[in-house]
Amino acid sequence: MMARAFWTVAPGRGELREEVLPPPAAGQLRLRMLASGISRGTERLVWRGGVPDSQRAAMRAPLQGGDFPFPVKYGYAAVARVEAEAAGGSEGWAGRRVFCLHPHQDRFNAPAALCVPVPEAVPDRRAVLGANLETALNIAWDAAALPGERILVIGAGVVGLLAAWLLARIPGTAVTVVDRDSARRAAAEALGARFATPGEAPEDQELLVHASADPEGLRQALRCAAFEGRILEASWYGDRPVSLPLGEAFHARRLTLRSTQVGAVAPAMRGRRSHAERMALALALLEDPALDILAGPAVPFAALPARMGALLDPAAGTPAPLCPVVTYEE
Repeated sequence: MMARAFWTVAPGRGELREEVLPPPAAGQLRLRMLASGISRGTERLVWRGGVPDSQRAAMRAPLQGGDFPFPVKYGYAAVARVEAEAAGGSEGWAGRRVFCLHPHQDRFNAPAALCVPVPEAVPDRRAVLGANLETALNIAWDAAALPGERILVIGAGVVGLLAAWLLARIPGTAVTVVDRDSARRAAAEALGARFATPGEAPEDQELLVHASADPEGLRQALRCAAFEGRILEASWYGDRPVSLPLGEAFHARRLTLRSTQVGAVAPAMRGRRSHAERMALALALLEDPALDILAGPAVPFAALPARMGALLDPAAGTPAPLCPVVTYEE
């Protein structure tokens, strides 16, 4: 069987390549892609060839093809239907929809251990948010927010908005999302949070999540934190140095700055939830139709080489999409 996959082959250039798809090996499933999500922050870095040499191992996706910088087959938000199991398989996977950390490809084999069933109530388009919601869920576990807290989320990308949505569901919390792009206001408010531009950001915040990937956003978190405020850094900078004003009120206000990252289950739940259980919970939470506002626009797989650049780096004055969804022919 032949399959087609999207490869980034040079800075700002992608193409569809055919490859032979062998029968699934022991422990594998053969899957037909239904939809895949484009994680704009990470995939923009890959598209530009900007993955630092020192971070190539950390950035490698579980089922990636090729190596950084090019050519590379990259992605980790796949929703697919199981077509076949390996000979001798008896787990009853055939016909099920699953989420898998696989690049953009119309058919592929993947270990059954990396596939998590998608609940029937979650449509394909929304299910591509699974990896992003798993990250936001880990942020919420690390945050350990209390009812009634004032919470600031800086960065209205998909992860920031999903984190805000989770934190806003805690009784009594007042969650504000901060972003330079005022077009993100509608998404923030639809998910139960307030919205502010950087100049309007409220101060005296008890919990702050930084997810803008811009050092200025982290500096704003330090300025907006209340006495003994807790700041969670969810952005990843690669090998970029970040300068922070830790000599101003940082000590006097007894602020806490700590990292949060999805690679390890947050300490509050570690030993009680596996990675697979965390992903299953994220997929179950996607049953909320309010999250549809984050998924789109849809782009046909065949058009991906021509449209990927504009999706990752829109022209000036063009609103940036949140999570573009790649669609595949039946």
